[in-house]
Amino acid sequence: MSSNSIKTTVRLTESAIMLAVAFLLSLIPFIAMPFGGSITLFSMVPILLVAYRHGIKWGLITAAAGALLQMAMGLNNFSYATSALAVVMIFLFDYFLAFGCLGLGGIFRGKCRNNQALELALGALLCCAIRYACHLVSGYVVWRDISIPATDALIYDIAYNAAYMVPETILTVAGALALGSALDFRGESLKRLAGQRGGIGAILAFVVLILAIAAAAVCLFMAIQTEEGFDITAIGSANWYVVIPLLAVAFIAGAAAALLSLKKTKE
Repeated sequence: MSSNSIKTTVRLTESAIMLAVAFLLSLIPFIAMPFGGSITLFSMVPILLVAYRHGIKWGLITAAAGALLQMAMGLNNFSYATSALAVVMIFLFDYFLAFGCLGLGGIFRGKCRNNQALELALGALLCCAIRYACHLVSGYVVWRDISIPATDALIYDIAYNAAYMVPETILTVAGALALGSALDFRGESLKRLAGQRGGIGAILAFVVLILAIAAAAVCLFMAIQTEEGFDITAIGSANWYVVIPLLAVAFIAGAAAALLSLKKTKE
């Protein structure tokens, strides 16, 4: 077997494993929204890493496979489509484009002065922004007057999707920063980055960030889940005396994790 064949086989195996990990993480959200969407623990990160390690083309192929897996788990959503156009919009903006964009996770590789953590974080942020935009399009075009009220549909759409995508983005970017500061994903095999003095501190700050975001998300979700059902407008009744300090802690921990991660990420 030639060296190229071996490399391709290893790449296929690695991508399959990371795809499986991403899919399993998406199945165990710690908050699931009532009309679709959830906050997970880094379910987007494995595919982002594949894209960063092996390039955009390979990343897009892997992400497309992940998107089809997500769609297979959400086939019931197509039953709510009221037209052929709605079916196409659900396919594209709820699944194929929303999750397929993760293949762009490596788009910043080599563009930030060899700062791997920053490159991964920027790639994660871009992918999360594209996914959010896709869900906004689907929400307003397809789900308006189905799960999103027709009155003030755009505002509701923005608020609903932000309720899970903002925490998901924070966790995804933080995860990318933490991994990017600890391991070198640029070689054929993974290895620990040299000179990472802030590694342990970054991980601890990262853990605090996760716990604070999770606690704040639970508090907000409890407020908008009323006896009559899900009501995004009820978010004002949340216990902000708890939520605001938690968000402050998350911000401080996130800033600390970012600074420690970006302090030295070169070999």
